[in-house]
Amino acid sequence: MAQQRTITLHTDGACKGNPGPGAWAAILEDDEKRLCLAGRVFATTNQEMELTAVVRGLKIIKGTGARVFLYMDSEYIVRGINEWLPGWKARGWKKSDKQPVAHKELWQELDELLKKHEVICEWVRGHNGHAGNEAADALANRALKVGAIREQEAIASAG
Repeated sequence: MAQQRTITLHTDGACKGNPGPGAWAAILEDDEKRLCLAGRVFATTNQEMELTAVVRGLKIIKGTGARVFLYMDSEYIVRGINEWLPGWKARGWKKSDKQPVAHKELWQELDELLKKHEVICEWVRGHNGHAGNEAADALANRALKVGAIREQEAIASAG
């Protein structure tokens, strides 16, 4: 039996104005490599960029069955994944106040991606010294200035 892959995913979204120009970033790490992805959008919201970061990060993972530790500073997205998603789906993608879920298509895409892997989603306080969150924030802000980013590096093995 193959060993389950473990991947750490740090994501962040950035927006200058809300709405306004924005960017998303995803940093994936396993035992062998680190992959940094980011993109820019010219008219968006912070929530859309936070969601896009998670979708793009999960989408890049090949195959199924990975254990993914997802860390992000968006309480809205974390609570959406950990608490609200089943209710939204049961109500036809409506919130408890019967209003439509914002960015429904992104949430639906995320819902499908969550079925492919075991995703453990955890909130971290932003701008508080958490190394992965700080790196994702810096990457998103760099993408706001320069556009799409894709960087990959090998992780040196210990020993």
